[in-house]
Amino acid sequence: MFKSTFAKYLTAFVLIILISFLMLSGLITSMIKSYVNEEKENSLLATSNAIVAGIRDSEGLDKAVIFQRYVVSTLLKIDSELEVIIAGKNGEILLTSLTDLKDESGNRLPDISQTHGSVNMSLFDAMSDVNGESYLVHHGNIGGIVGESHVACAKEITASGQVCGYVISFSSTANEDRLLSITRRAVINSSAWVMLAAVIAIYFITERIIHPLRNMTSAAKQFAKGDFESRVSVYGEDEVSELGRAFNHMAESLENLEKMRNSFLASVSHDLRTPMTTISGFIDGITSGAIPSEKHDYYLNIISVEVHRLSRLVSELLDVSRLESGDRKFEFVDFDVAEVARLILISFENKIDEKHLDVEFDVEEDYMSAHADKDAVYQVLYNLCHNAIKFSGDGGKFKIGMVKKDGRIEVSVFNEGQVIPAEDIPMIFERFYKSDKSRGLDKSGVGLGLYICKTIIDAHGEQISVESKEGYGTEFRFTLKEGEAIKKKGHRGAIE
Repeated sequence: MFKSTFAKYLTAFVLIILISFLMLSGLITSMIKSYVNEEKENSLLATSNAIVAGIRDSEGLDKAVIFQRYVVSTLLKIDSELEVIIAGKNGEILLTSLTDLKDESGNRLPDISQTHGSVNMSLFDAMSDVNGESYLVHHGNIGGIVGESHVACAKEITASGQVCGYVISFSSTANEDRLLSITRRAVINSSAWVMLAAVIAIYFITERIIHPLRNMTSAAKQFAKGDFESRVSVYGEDEVSELGRAFNHMAESLENLEKMRNSFLASVSHDLRTPMTTISGFIDGITSGAIPSEKHDYYLNIISVEVHRLSRLVSELLDVSRLESGDRKFEFVDFDVAEVARLILISFENKIDEKHLDVEFDVEEDYMSAHADKDAVYQVLYNLCHNAIKFSGDGGKFKIGMVKKDGRIEVSVFNEGQVIPAEDIPMIFERFYKSDKSRGLDKSGVGLGLYICKTIIDAHGEQISVESKEGYGTEFRFTLKEGEAIKKKGHRGAIE
């Protein structure tokens, strides 16, 4: 995976750099070449114009004298690399600086007119300078007259409005070609160094990305084997670090879920085995005659309680399965949630009396219209009240409250008694989680009630929360969307 990712990044970076430098090289050389050619053409045109003007001003003089005067003694001072040919109207060479000039050693240069009697004027393209003055230009070896690339500029010599010849000024582009070659080599060397730096940078960048991914892959393999203790080292604040933190959070959640699953299996096994053992023992005692007939009703009542306990456990497991699979559908209607709470209070009358609880029913209005699934809300409120009564101390306070806030109804269930440890509150709504791990008070639950409550409230798009602290007690709150008031509203009331 590392090599594949590294190769992809490297290929992409090298292609981008290569294309960029090729474009840059082409742009630079094109600009240099264009600038040099323009300068050369202007210089050559100036030479040709000066010679043409000199010829016009020196009528009657010998052409060789004219050439010597205006080319050798004056014009070549402009640029020592300039060479000049004076040609007839058909291109025949009449005079050339290559014949009349000497080299640095004083040797006479060969007369190219002896081997090349004329210039092919068809090689020249019609051009015009910045002032609109017409001239001819050629880039090359002027039809083989010179052995390397030159820039040549031809200016017409006219007499009586007719073209009678040309002044051709030309100069070698060898130096410019060397400059372009040096520029290309500089660009190539620069691109090579940049690509080397890119390879090094890509290596460290990909290593920075791939290293945590390799650790995640290794940890995921450990997860597949049931070991959820592996974690990824996280450095920095970038996206990869955020992914690492999310992975560690997932690992922690899986580890907690595994612990809760094991706890759940132990709880379910205990909750199934205990009533089944009780039921089996009492039934065997009744059928064998070990239990006297006058005590059959007593033990049959115990068996009934245990059967209801098993039924409740199976119902919770079925509810969780339906909620998680999405099979449970909610029917949203307007109903009086205060009346639902009153019915639940009545159903817990015996348990409330057993613990001598101080009950307070505090609602903002007698009729509290909520828009939700009535059966689901009943189940949530029933579970919260059941837990509150179960964990209340004898003679403690038990309260149900309802208030309206911003188009919603906030329902609260409060009890005094055993509180939830602060470290358990973030996980209290997780499935299979039980705060009372000693089973001192919670002997019948398997840690699904609050999970079911949260799942139902989440499905309604509402919020559920808990506050628990020593010296205060425990209070669960959840919200419901307010429904339309279809009955007349009453006044604030309380049942104590």
